[in-house]
Amino acid sequence: MAKINDYYQKKQLMEKLSAELAQLEQDQALKRELEFENKVRELMKSYDKSPKDVLQILGAIDPSVAGGKVDTAAGSRPKRPMKTYKNPHTGEVVKTRGGNHKTLNEWREKYGKEAVQSWQQD
Repeated sequence: MAKINDYYQKKQLMEKLSAELAQLEQDQALKRELEFENKVRELMKSYDKSPKDVLQILGAIDPSVAGGKVDTAAGSRPKRPMKTYKNPHTGEVVKTRGGNHKTLNEWREKYGKEAVQSWQQD
């Protein structure tokens, strides 16, 4: 019996969605948007341009269109400088941009923070 119940539920849902779709198809605003979309697609095809190309062009005209992806360097903070540490006891070298490095933390526990900081190379 579960299958028949599932069937009738899905059939009801399909009828409801069909009615909603028919109502949307009568909406003049939707018709205008679909017509605009088709014209844009035809224009892109006639100039052999992809949606990505169009977004780049629109992003150059109005950066807010691209969602901030056009000029990423302006809004982001600069990269931290690369720091190199060489352990004089083992000769091991660690390169990192941040201070929360697993090996550095182990060295700090074993040799002390000041000692490890003195191992920094320029």
